[in-house]
Amino acid sequence: MDGTTLTFDERYRAIDARDARFDGQFITAVRSTGIYCRPSCPARTPKPANVTFYPTSAAAHEAGYRACKRCLPEAAPGSPEWNLRGDVAGRAMRLIADGIVEREGVPGLAARLGYSARHLTRLLTAELGAGPLALARAHRAHTARMLLVGTELPMADVAFSAGFTSVRQFNDTVREVFGMTPGALRGCRPRSPAPDRSPALDRSLALDRSPAPDRSPSPSRGALSLALPVRAPFDAAGLFAWMAARALPGVEVATTDSYARTLALPGGAAWFRLRYDGRHVQLDARLQHLGDLPVLVGRARRLFDLDADPVAVDAALAEHPELAGLVAATPGIRVPGTVDAAEMLIRAMVGQQVSVAAARTALSRLVAELGAPAAEPGALAADGEWRLFPTMAAIAEHGAEVLRGPAARIRAVVGTAEAVADGALTLSPGDDHAEQRAALLALPGVGPWTADYVRMRVTGDPDVLLPGDVAVRAGAAAAGIPPAPAALADWATRTAPWRSYLTAHLWRAASPLSRRTS
Repeated sequence: MDGTTLTFDERYRAIDARDARFDGQFITAVRSTGIYCRPSCPARTPKPANVTFYPTSAAAHEAGYRACKRCLPEAAPGSPEWNLRGDVAGRAMRLIADGIVEREGVPGLAARLGYSARHLTRLLTAELGAGPLALARAHRAHTARMLLVGTELPMADVAFSAGFTSVRQFNDTVREVFGMTPGALRGCRPRSPAPDRSPALDRSLALDRSPAPDRSPSPSRGALSLALPVRAPFDAAGLFAWMAARALPGVEVATTDSYARTLALPGGAAWFRLRYDGRHVQLDARLQHLGDLPVLVGRARRLFDLDADPVAVDAALAEHPELAGLVAATPGIRVPGTVDAAEMLIRAMVGQQVSVAAARTALSRLVAELGAPAAEPGALAADGEWRLFPTMAAIAEHGAEVLRGPAARIRAVVGTAEAVADGALTLSPGDDHAEQRAALLALPGVGPWTADYVRMRVTGDPDVLLPGDVAVRAGAAAAGIPPAPAALADWATRTAPWRSYLTAHLWRAASPLSRRTS
């Protein structure tokens, strides 16, 4: 159910049926009204002659359309296409969602992708109907809408939290994209009771609303709660269980129905918590710098794989008799991502060829010894003392004194941290899959399992199989699939391009005692 491969007639049938499964996968623009909608918009279906389909809302806006006030297309989950695609467009969209344009500008985005800014603009305009500036602008508008309808933040705080450089720019963009002022857009939000929260969380989310004198986007502490859209079915229980098994004391806390952690973002430290209410993933967050919010939202979505298309994945995997029972038992399975690419690499290296419990013990020691206390201990989170995962510089300098185990592995981890710290190695969601894998395999102590595992979780590549993984092989045997690495890899080709989700199902099918992933 890939929105980019559908014909006009297939897309039109989707909007005529108001099929919510396609929300976020393409945009419907109506020439007679000048608006663009999500496929499930409840308004009367327009005539085919009046319809144009676009891959992104930015493309529709660039063509002169404004967002529908009734269906609010920006409220849909993101497109699964950007993880599926490994080309320049997919990589650019992942980097834009991570805030690269706001931090480094279009030249920085282009440099990461290996193009000039002008050539990248031409490529994205031809492929997606909008250049990088317009795509980043649409992303800011989406964040602004979430804040306007989901929080009580003052307008100026909304503007700077969404990534705008001025209140005027924020006002102009909201008017152009949504056809109404920010105040009017806030007035359109549904009336619903406030979600239940514990007193401790309420105390931790006490927002310091004191503005900077010049209302500039300077660092400020703030807290808020947002509802993140997600496509059903959604295996929330599986994600929370995965996180709980690997949670590092001081950095993470996971229960059967929530996950919380600290995180270093470009503007400062942050704490966030994710919960599932049966319809949305609720994000509670506290940030030292509200301007980091778009980055945090993007990373939280990637961590819980919220832009996946579970109906398409489940349908494809269930076609195979060996997997039908697994899919029926766990509909909407997700592949966990990561909120920090360098951290993910270190965790994977420490977890090579050891159990989850052993890796957690080693990493917990690393956090206790080298992790800096979160700014203003206890203020970022609801309770307890919180720490940040150690920086790569700290691991490079002191990791050898803290880590235990084979000397070769310790040297490999410390050397990798040093390479990241000095810029010799960079990892990001926008990396080319093959180039990232080659760069990782060039590191001492990194083999195919680690390189592929990191690629799966950092780039969100949905087509990664780990045939040498002990748990994957055990799960394959339990499902009646040949467990030998070569035979398993050969069998799995029939499940492309969803081999990452096959891997997740095989992990689930394996005995807990055989799991070996970090």
